[in-house]
Amino acid sequence: MRGACAAISCLLAALALPGCMRTTSPAASIQPRSDLESMAYGQAYAMAPAMPARHDAAYQLDAGDKLRVVVYGQEGLTNTYAIDAGGSITMPLIGAVPARGRTPSALAAEIGARLRNGYIREPSVAVEIDSYRPFFILGEVAAPGQYPYVPNMSVESAVAIAGGFTPRARRDRVTLTHTDGTGPSRMVVPLGTALDPGDTVQVGERWF
Repeated sequence: MRGACAAISCLLAALALPGCMRTTSPAASIQPRSDLESMAYGQAYAMAPAMPARHDAAYQLDAGDKLRVVVYGQEGLTNTYAIDAGGSITMPLIGAVPARGRTPSALAAEIGARLRNGYIREPSVAVEIDSYRPFFILGEVAAPGQYPYVPNMSVESAVAIAGGFTPRARRDRVTLTHTDGTGPSRMVVPLGTALDPGDTVQVGERWF
């Protein structure tokens, strides 16, 4: 009798086992639903391409800026354009478009309006900055001249890019010339002051 009970118990366990094996644990049924979850679960994911550095949305364009103009669905118009000395970019179909003093979004609206006027029914245009106009550093630095602007620069980093101060340089402050919609302005500033595209830094000579 005891042997028969043991046999029945074994049979029941054998029948239950396949069912247990088919049961999927809740953790295994969860599917990653985002890039962060994909990283957590060890799934392969693609990193977004690096975008061009962007300045403030209110940044005013000027000569020397290089722009990436995208006209969606129009490969012949999508390209990189430099703002010339006259303050304009020149595009196929619509020719010269004034850019100086405009923000990227305002320029995109102007390009769209011109394309809509007899060329493309509903153009979709985006403008982003590919590279900024250079800054200038003069006076008592090792290598004065013109240099490419990098976002979040300070006067101190501009001095470093120009090779550092000369032995005669005044090292606590400089003269900064900045030009905006109201015209140029000059001010004496400390080395930690933020630098904008197109600014001119003048490093003076100390008197002792």
